[in-house]
Amino acid sequence: MDQIMELTLEQEFRLRSFADLVKQMSREQAQEFLIEQNQLMMMREAMYRELLKQEWKLNLDDARPDLVV
Repeated sequence: MDQIMELTLEQEFRLRSFADLVKQMSREQAQEFLIEQNQLMMMREAMYRELLKQEWKLNLDDARPDLVV
C-alpha cells in the first residue's frame, strides 16, 4: 500500500514546480485558483461516477454513502 501512495519522480518534480508557482501567487490569485481547482475536482468526480454507472450499470445515487466512489 505504501508503494501505491508514493509519488513517482515525475510527480515529485511536478509537485515541486507547482509549489514554486503557488509561492509566486498573490493571496487573491491563490484563493481563486483553489476555488477553480475544487470545481474541477468536483467535475472529475461527477464524470467518474457517471462512467462507473454506465460501465457497471449501477445507480450510484442510491448506493450507501460509505460505498460511493
